[in-house]
Amino acid sequence: MIEKTADLAACRAIRHEVFVIEQAVPEAEEWDGSDGDAIHLLARDATGMAVGTARILIEGATGKIGRVAVLKSARGTGARAALIRAALDELRALPGVTRAKLGAQTHAIGFYEKLGFAAYGPEYDDAGIPHRDMAQDLG
Repeated sequence: MIEKTADLAACRAIRHEVFVIEQAVPEAEEWDGSDGDAIHLLARDATGMAVGTARILIEGATGKIGRVAVLKSARGTGARAALIRAALDELRALPGVTRAKLGAQTHAIGFYEKLGFAAYGPEYDDAGIPHRDMAQDLG
């Protein structure tokens, strides 16, 4: 189950586990000050435990999906795809938002392509992890 949430503590706990602990992203880079401006999504498993999160920032006509994180125990369950689909649904419901974009870790490009995103631009380093930008029109 995916829900829009104001429970930033749950979102931050998941992001801390995935990004800071597992992927060694420096805390100063993970907490960029944009959480207060974002729409936050939380994935829960059948028991109600929070297992994944994503945030959405609006930049004009573009919604930027980011900080997509799923706990190791919930990977392979479809939680990440459900988060992305829910984020796209949120964006489609916002007036004037016509495009979704995200910065994908390069190993996940194929996953996002299956959800309708197309990579563009060069590969770049984000917190020591190779990424590429991806986007899709929301029409």
